[in-house]
Amino acid sequence: MKRIVVLTGAGISAESGLQTFRGSDGLWEGYAIEDVATPEAWERNPVLVQRFYNERRRSVLEAQPNAAHLALAKLQEAFDVQIITQNIDDLHERAGSRHVLHLHGLITRSQSSKFPSLTYPLEGTEIRMGELCENGSQLRPHVVFFGEPVPMLEPAAEICATADYFAVIGTTLQVYPAASLVDYVPAGVPRYVIDPQIPDVRDHSFIRIQEPATTGVLKMIDDLFNG
Repeated sequence: MKRIVVLTGAGISAESGLQTFRGSDGLWEGYAIEDVATPEAWERNPVLVQRFYNERRRSVLEAQPNAAHLALAKLQEAFDVQIITQNIDDLHERAGSRHVLHLHGLITRSQSSKFPSLTYPLEGTEIRMGELCENGSQLRPHVVFFGEPVPMLEPAAEICATADYFAVIGTTLQVYPAASLVDYVPAGVPRYVIDPQIPDVRDHSFIRIQEPATTGVLKMIDDLFNG
C-alpha cells in the first residue's frame, strides 16, 4: 500500500470554525501571542494562560470534523495515510484518521509544567490551578509554546522521508521548524499543496490546488486515483 504523508495546518481546522492562531492583526482570539502562548507568559501569569487554553479547548470540543478531515480518513481505505498536523485540536482523530502525529501537542491532554514528558488525557474542558502531576507540579496544556523545543519534529521528519506522495494542506509553511519538513520528502515524490492562498513553495514541482481544504482535498484525491 502506497504511503501518503499529509502536513496540515490551521487552514483545515478553520473550516470547522476554529480560528487560526494569528489573525491579520497579530492577535489570537483577541490576545497577544506573547501574553498567552510563550514560556514567559506561563511564568508571568499562569492563570491567564490556563484560562485562555481552557476557552480554546471548549471551542475545539464544540467543533466538528469537516469534509476535508473526513475525506483524509476515508483515504485510508486505499493508502497508508500518515498525518502530521501543526494543529492542537483532535479533529483528525474524531474524523477517523488512525495515524496522526501532533507536532505542537494536543489541547485535549494536560502535561506537567516541570516534566514535559508527563502527559495525561483530560476529562472535561478545564485544567484548574492546583491540579498537579504525579511529581507535584502544576498541570498545563499539552501544547508547545512559542519558543519551546518541538520534540516530535524528528519523528515527523522520519515519516516524511518514507512518503510515496506528500501533501501540504491549510498551512502557509511560514512556521518553523514545521515548515522544514518539506525538505525531508524524497526527490521525485509527487507533492500537492492545497490552500486558498498558495504559499511560496520553493519546489515548483508541487501540484497547486488553490482552494479551501474541504474542496481541495477532494480534488487531490480525484487526481491520486485518476491523474
